Amino acid sequence: MNRIDRRFAELKAAGRTGLIPFVTAGDPLPPATVALMHALVEAGADLIELGVPFSDPMADGPVIQHASERALARGVGLAKILEWVREFRTRDAATPIVLMGYLNPVEIHGAACFAREAVEAGVDGVLLVDCPIEEIDTAAPLREAGLRQIFLAAPTTTDARLGRVCEAAQGFLYYVSFAGITGADRLSQDDVRTRVGAIKQRARTPVAVGFGVRDAASAAAIGEFADAVVIGSALVERLAAATDADDARARARDFLAPIRAALDARGSGEA
Repeated sequence: MNRIDRRFAELKAAGRTGLIPFVTAGDPLPPATVALMHALVEAGADLIELGVPFSDPMADGPVIQHASERALARGVGLAKILEWVREFRTRDAATPIVLMGYLNPVEIHGAACFAREAVEAGVDGVLLVDCPIEEIDTAAPLREAGLRQIFLAAPTTTDARLGRVCEAAQGFLYYVSFAGITGADRLSQDDVRTRVGAIKQRARTPVAVGFGVRDAASAAAIGEFADAVVIGSALVERLAAATDADDARARARDFLAPIRAALDARGSGEA
């Protein structure tokens, strides 16, 4: 069983909401990346989304764009990211890792080559923002190698298209809470609840919600109905000023621990 599938099965059995932090690989400091990943797990992360820096993003807001720019300026690419994942796996064989990014770096690397190396390194899934359901065949080598392909759905996704996404989704389905870029602050809990409820009736995978989740309160609110919450821009922004690996780890733990506690309190009825 893929680590993503196993982790969501464990979460369901325990009645817990998954916590999925996003960080940009190589930011704030490339040497701190592996230590930062371990700190996220220590603070309560159930899965990790590791952003692959890209120069021309279409979904990322300014916070994550700047993080990608900083990482690219320091020479961070797919080969280095897979090396970090491999190092992470020497201590953590259980936490699922999803690479989130864009198709261009994968195509340059070669899809089949990337898939093979990613699986060997310990990657469990990929979310390629610009590889929608209509281009599913492009990522066939990734799925054939055992990587879970995560698809996005949004408030603007048509009913017919949503059916195709639910049918093809692997690992989990990532619901974008509003039509916009990462880091915006326009979360409408009632609208998201209604939409996610409808999606969960059709999806064969768990449903995670991201975009607009910024703190413990918003995470707990979304955790009332989502299988997992994804938090990225607010965390990346907090990490940006880290001065060294120890500082990055401390910032990650201080940011994520209250969110984990809020999700667990909600699940136990204490919230």
